[in-house]
Amino acid sequence: MADDHLSTISYGVLAVTSFAVLLTMTLALIRATLGPTVFDRVLALNMFGTKTVLFISVLSFLNGRTDFLDLALLYSLMNFIGMVALLRFTQYNDFGGSPTP
Repeated sequence: MADDHLSTISYGVLAVTSFAVLLTMTLALIRATLGPTVFDRVLALNMFGTKTVLFISVLSFLNGRTDFLDLALLYSLMNFIGMVALLRFTQYNDFGGSPTP
């Protein structure tokens, strides 16, 4: 009986957490569209990617499916590589080759 109450409480906490993460993802998208500089937009998109990984992880625990954690890890790696490529492009205006000073 006590385990059912604890699981109900943890389910509610995870539901509130997923709502809060969705709210911060929405705020990050608003910041990405309104950001005055490129770096503000890059930071907002990086935050959106990080919150997406967190949201996938919360949904994984909420549904009891641990295979979603593999997707969250893959998404975080793609987010990191994408941010490095985007920052390289904004600095050098080129994705490939060696940087020239």
